[in-house]
Amino acid sequence: MSNRTRRTAPLTVRGLAAAAALYAAACSGGEAVSPPQQGGRGAGQQGAVPVAVATVEEKAMPIAIDSIGTAEAYTNVAIRAQVTGELTSVEFREGDDVRKGQVLFTLDRRPLEASVQQAQANLDRDLAQAANAKAQAVRYQDLAARGIATREQVDQMTSNAAALDATVAADRATLDNAKVQVQYATITAPIAGRTGALMVHAGNLVRANDTTPLVVINQVTPIFVTFAIPEAQLPDFKKYLAQGTVRVQAKAPSESGPPSEGRITFVDNAVDPTTGTIKIKGTFANSDRRLWPGLFLNVTVTLTTNPHALVVPSLAVQTGQQGQYVFVVKPDQTVELRTVAVAQATADTTVIKSGLRAGETVVTDGQLRLVPGSRISVKSGNAQKAAS
Repeated sequence: MSNRTRRTAPLTVRGLAAAAALYAAACSGGEAVSPPQQGGRGAGQQGAVPVAVATVEEKAMPIAIDSIGTAEAYTNVAIRAQVTGELTSVEFREGDDVRKGQVLFTLDRRPLEASVQQAQANLDRDLAQAANAKAQAVRYQDLAARGIATREQVDQMTSNAAALDATVAADRATLDNAKVQVQYATITAPIAGRTGALMVHAGNLVRANDTTPLVVINQVTPIFVTFAIPEAQLPDFKKYLAQGTVRVQAKAPSESGPPSEGRITFVDNAVDPTTGTIKIKGTFANSDRRLWPGLFLNVTVTLTTNPHALVVPSLAVQTGQQGQYVFVVKPDQTVELRTVAVAQATADTTVIKSGLRAGETVVTDGQLRLVPGSRISVKSGNAQKAAS
């Protein structure tokens, strides 16, 4: 037992000495070993979240509908031959602009001209026979009056003369048709426009009303732009269209410069139930030919202008479980989460229907680090306005 006591006592003394040393060190240098203070709500500027802000502005803004549209030829004509024959010449180059009435193709006229001559000869023959039949009818009427010819013979001669008159009329119609066929041998442009690819070249045999057209002509000045708007926006569209304030603009997505201006010329008579949209057409002068048939376009329909719109940068508006919201900066440099209703939004600017007042400040960058009541600091040089 004495041996155990002798072993344990030195350990106890050493433990007490170590504890005393640590206590003395803590009392003399406590400030050196204490953990650093973390930034927080009460830490002042050191704990503020850096953000970019913008001012809510009240200004005139257009009320517009954005859509995707397609350019369509104002008029489209597929040129086909109306008679069968050899294509003897092509009077244009594919891709040329042609005027109305310009000669495009010529066919071999010789068989058609021969048909005209044959029809003329048949007409001349039947005219002579008709004249003879009329003379005989008159002669038999005179003989019948003198009792030499019977009434039956008179009726027969009169009937022959009437039949030949009908034959002459048919011959005239055949001759007129043959002359028309000769005119079909020269194919002219029915509209002014731009020609497409040439499908048949000189020397080929073309058939009347063949399924493949010789060429297609598209009228591109003016030109249509077809697009669709949601049915929910149709009442406003119709209202402002009746007031005459609606304007339509179109521009290719990759094109620089101002958009082309047009006017609404067609509204479909029914909403498409499969898409919930209604088809609309705008007519564009297209004098600079920036729009081309088949081209996809960004279309903006401006209904009217709201003179007192509340505007913020689109970066300020966030979307959460409760809908769209913004962080509003309060005078004490803390933020408040506020739900807003959006009237209209573009890539850069959002028009607020309700939830904000002009002159308030909203956060446009740094929202992921914010919660209601967070203290913020405005990034140097990052303050902006909604109009920027």
